[in-house]
Amino acid sequence: MSTPFSTCWVVTDGKAGMESQCVGLAEALGLSPVIKQVQLRPLWRALSPYLRMRLAHAFKNKHVLSPPWPDLLIASGRLSVAASLYVRAQSRRDGRPTLTIQIQDPVIAPSYFDLVIAPLHDELRGDNVIRTVGALHRIRAEKLAAAAEALRQRVVPIGPPFIGVLIGGANGVYRMGEQEILALSARLDEFATREGASLIVTPSRRTGDGNIALLGTSLKSERVFLWDGTGENPYFGILGLADRLVVTADSVNMISEAVASGKPVYVYPLPGGSQKSQRFLDTVFARNLARPLRSPIEDYEPVAFNEMETVARAVRERLAAR
Repeated sequence: MSTPFSTCWVVTDGKAGMESQCVGLAEALGLSPVIKQVQLRPLWRALSPYLRMRLAHAFKNKHVLSPPWPDLLIASGRLSVAASLYVRAQSRRDGRPTLTIQIQDPVIAPSYFDLVIAPLHDELRGDNVIRTVGALHRIRAEKLAAAAEALRQRVVPIGPPFIGVLIGGANGVYRMGEQEILALSARLDEFATREGASLIVTPSRRTGDGNIALLGTSLKSERVFLWDGTGENPYFGILGLADRLVVTADSVNMISEAVASGKPVYVYPLPGGSQKSQRFLDTVFARNLARPLRSPIEDYEPVAFNEMETVARAVRERLAAR
């Protein structure tokens, strides 16, 4: 089924994880989106998305939201809600209504949008809500294959098989400090020894320089490639090249992308968490999409899972029926 749109905006506050989800959906729909990053004035930023009055005055950079209006707007994040509501209202007033899709729970009623796509752990329901297991993403087989070939040349000295390691960091609910890095290093060394494998490790911006340095000195395995921030980030190459993947528990996005690679995925627990994050992990483990990284390490056969195809099909069907 083709998508009955030719123009698409992706609107976020600039956070990479939010933007990636929106762009991933646009690409799955066969669209090349125009990226829009909005900045809210203090009052609307503080009260978003509950303050829905005088939206024409809400934006520091209102010029990015001007006609011609797109056929479709895909947005994500609390601070993008004002932009979705503004474009939806203005485009209707101008006689060229834009259909709006909000990714993740917008906190306000789903009826303010044409569609809302939210993960199961958000526990959001509604007639126009599409529920997913995890985060949307840009993982495609051809993308991973190309990235794997590029990375293969960089890891020739350590050689296969490979365990890929995606490390996040502390956030609003999880903690990652010296103790956690030391424990993670010991578990990775154990895994690498058991598999006779090399470790390919990429940290994120949230990992922190001190944790990255400690990781470099605490890993005892002889065959390690630790990305130090120089050259291209091997993130997608790791997803394509690794035989097994380890992901820290703090990132729904990273776990969702790892699962989409089709490789066995092991989630390393961190102290903290929330009821929502635990609901996500429980769903992933129950569906045989990943396993906790614990000792002894548990072998399993991952279930093939391409949620983006399912979501894109559901979006086309829902919007075509409007």
